[in-house]
Amino acid sequence: MEAGAARAPPPFWAGGPAPGQAYVPGGLSPASGSAAGLLPLSRTLSPMVTGTSVLGLKFRGGVIVAADTMGSYGSLARFRGISRLLKVNGSTVLGASGDYADFQYLRQVIDQMVIDEELLGDGHSYSPKAIHSWLTRVMYNRRSKINPLWNTVVIGGCYNGESFLGYVDMLGVAYEAPTLATGYGAYLAQPLMREVLEKKPSLTKEEARDLIERCMKILYYRDARSFNRYEIAIVTEKGVEVEGPLTLEANWDIAHLISGFE
Repeated sequence: MEAGAARAPPPFWAGGPAPGQAYVPGGLSPASGSAAGLLPLSRTLSPMVTGTSVLGLKFRGGVIVAADTMGSYGSLARFRGISRLLKVNGSTVLGASGDYADFQYLRQVIDQMVIDEELLGDGHSYSPKAIHSWLTRVMYNRRSKINPLWNTVVIGGCYNGESFLGYVDMLGVAYEAPTLATGYGAYLAQPLMREVLEKKPSLTKEEARDLIERCMKILYYRDARSFNRYEIAIVTEKGVEVEGPLTLEANWDIAHLISGFE
């Protein structure tokens, strides 16, 4: 060996750092080949591909949940045909805003839960309240590990003649209400839905659908992360009906008259 050839100094201890070399906690660097894959534990610090508002509304005999089909990569409208609604079973539907990858993970877990429940063959299935209660535990458990599922979830359903509409966020905060909205919809759509229900507490299916469509149109006008294509799920005693993607009829004729936001 030449006298001037560089030679790495031996480590201070087995698997430990060596002077002048980068140290990867938990094992040797993957470049060494002997302990590939032993990298530091990581957490989601910010969501990547995200979905915006989900709206939920109770009506006489059922529940409506709606969400658009946009997946935003930061401020880029990257994916325009993703579904953020999940039909859990014949009585429950779920909509999620926030990180789409975490929603895909939740969807896989819930789908497997439903399969396992059906395989028991005991005639029982998960009710909307059961899914909502389970999600509160999952979200709070992940939050307590400082590794949250970066989603806000709306659960709607109709079970044994009773309508249900519940909310769970990434911290495990949960509640039930006759109207629900996540994301930007909590500021724009929620007041509109509450105003209508204050005047008429019990809506028909048609009235509820018209209200949801009006709120989705307003969100398309005002929320930069929304889209004019959306899905809508209607849950009644007859089952779950998911429609879409539907397209909103928008009118931008007066847009040039709006000023003061430059």
